[in-house]
Amino acid sequence: MDLETLDMGDTPRILSLATAVPDGRWTQDETLEVLAQHFPRYRDRRVQRIVRASGIETRHFALGADDFDPNADAGWLHRHFERNALELGARAARRALDGAGMDPQDVDSIIATTCTGYLCPGLTARLGAELGLRDDVQRADLVGMGCAGAMPSLQRAHDFSRAYPGRKALVVCVEISSACFFVDDTLETVVGNTICADGAAAAIVGTGHAGAGPALERFSTLLEPAFLESVGLEFVDGRQRIVLSKDLRQAAGPLVKRAVDRLLADAGLTPDDVDHWIVHSGGKRVLDGIDSSLGLADGELRHSRAVLQHFGNMSSPTLLFVMDRAQREAQTGELGLMIALGPGLAAETGIVRW
Repeated sequence: MDLETLDMGDTPRILSLATAVPDGRWTQDETLEVLAQHFPRYRDRRVQRIVRASGIETRHFALGADDFDPNADAGWLHRHFERNALELGARAARRALDGAGMDPQDVDSIIATTCTGYLCPGLTARLGAELGLRDDVQRADLVGMGCAGAMPSLQRAHDFSRAYPGRKALVVCVEISSACFFVDDTLETVVGNTICADGAAAAIVGTGHAGAGPALERFSTLLEPAFLESVGLEFVDGRQRIVLSKDLRQAAGPLVKRAVDRLLADAGLTPDDVDHWIVHSGGKRVLDGIDSSLGLADGELRHSRAVLQHFGNMSSPTLLFVMDRAQREAQTGELGLMIALGPGLAAETGIVRW
């Protein structure tokens, strides 16, 4: 059966959405001050201009300035990720459950995504124990999807809800970017340390609750392997180092334009049908490129820019932060278009309707 013929009550939708950030809140000037104390690179005027021109005012990290250790080894960073990813992910999940009026025992499937650390057993097993989920809950850990991670997570939850009507899926996206802290002489890591942040978001997805939240109507992926090595994470002596090629700024806009054109054409829609542009806050220049390529009116990416301003780029949960802002303005019947760029290079898109 095509999505167009489904009754809206049968279409999986986001029943509840919640976000969480660590208590540690850093301004960009505070970040520069701390880094400059330890690394001469961050005393350079060019580097300071990059930090201050990022479109970011504050970010959240799971540590305070007094806890920052410039010499932290791979083991410490791993433990930092393990402890804080579980705590922050569980906090977002509990808020989402409360928002849906659900008990943890009501969850039938859990999908967790992250790229800033690796755990085995994975986050789903650990969150299951922490939250008190049933012992027969279905699980899927998505690792390495980067900034686009929320999209395939929502798609897996959508597919589960379509396959098992009435059952509920819990999506948890959590990143501890401070566990990937790395300094070298490249501008690549300067940009990474300038924009990346810690955060988590969670969503409950299910059917049969018309009006509870936006219906997940359609998803699409566009892979561009020519930029396979342009963005992601690599391991250097056991520590994760961000890969963020300058080519991404030029590639992002045209790739997103192709992905959006394809998705809308397949759905029989045009850009004029879109009421809310829900775009991952990848960075100021990335947003500028997407804005220009799509020919959007002034203010269309206001939610993305606001999330970037106050939270930075938290990787996978960021799109859900933007969704959270957009749905506060959305009216019944309005359409939203989700866009996220991730390693691959992948443009993930999706249509939601309130």
